[in-house]
Amino acid sequence: MNDFSQFITNKYIIVPFLLWFSIQLFKVIWDLVTTKKFNFKRIMGAGGMPSSHSAVVVALAVMIGKAEGFGSPTFALALIFSFVVMYDAAGIRRAAGKQAKLLNKLIETPGLTGVQVSEKLVEVLGHTPTQVIVGAIIGIIVGFIFA
Repeated sequence: MNDFSQFITNKYIIVPFLLWFSIQLFKVIWDLVTTKKFNFKRIMGAGGMPSSHSAVVVALAVMIGKAEGFGSPTFALALIFSFVVMYDAAGIRRAAGKQAKLLNKLIETPGLTGVQVSEKLVEVLGHTPTQVIVGAIIGIIVGFIFA
């Protein structure tokens, strides 16, 4: 039972998880306010303002930096991991979302492809650079507050 209690009280797990949940909940509420439609898929979905991926990894890196020192190998690992996640969110996954949007348009064009598809491709996969930066700023703030 000791391992479980250490797990559920580990701020390096709890704070990033609560941050992720809070940002995703914000996206659900924002979507409800702006579209007047409840879309529960937003709680687990990717994309949107701000980037919860960026906020979580940056908050974790800052918390580690404050605890172990900003010159520690563990902080360096967390920081590099943060850059990889943010690059992926704004670069690769965003490009995949743009491709999905184009493919959905092609498939919906009558007589163009002749391809039968049972469901549309997910178009909101990544983030704009602004969404990533805002997520990172939130992560920095949360990381310093809860470190």
